[in-house]
Amino acid sequence: MIAIFSDTHSSDGHELEGEALTAAREADVVIHAGDFTSEAALEAFQAECGPLYAVHGNADSAAVRERLPTARVVEAGGLRFAVTHRRDGGETGLAMFGRSRDADVVVFGHSHRPTAVETEDVLLLNPGSHADPRGNRPGFAVLEARADDAGGGLEGEIRDPDGTLLETFELPGAGADA
Repeated sequence: MIAIFSDTHSSDGHELEGEALTAAREADVVIHAGDFTSEAALEAFQAECGPLYAVHGNADSAAVRERLPTARVVEAGGLRFAVTHRRDGGETGLAMFGRSRDADVVVFGHSHRPTAVETEDVLLLNPGSHADPRGNRPGFAVLEARADDAGGGLEGEIRDPDGTLLETFELPGAGADA
């Protein structure tokens, strides 16, 4: 399982609870699209999960910025994830960012709005904010191997921290037809 988070915005902890906390603890890989805000929040997140692949966001402290890159590529579940907090140019800018890194998925944050948008060649995934939704639904994302295993790939869900399903999407496996 791959768990995806963004926009924690905390001065002292990970702010994970319910199904969001369970997903972070049980995931094989955790991706975070930035804005932990404090080093304490980053360290609390790291203490709750296995491998954490994160980037820094615009609201992160200097200490967090020193520890995390602005962008990174993560390979997991047979897919390539390009991770950033935000990009100028909206969906087009994010898609270009993904294409330039040969990504299947672009994980981003900043808007606090959970959403999955399919473009011609990359999925744009914002898990939302599990802790500080700012007028949006709180959210995080989980990707798991497709149950039918017919063509490989992953099934994705954006969930509320209590586990309520908000949105579903599918990602073809490496080399599978879209």
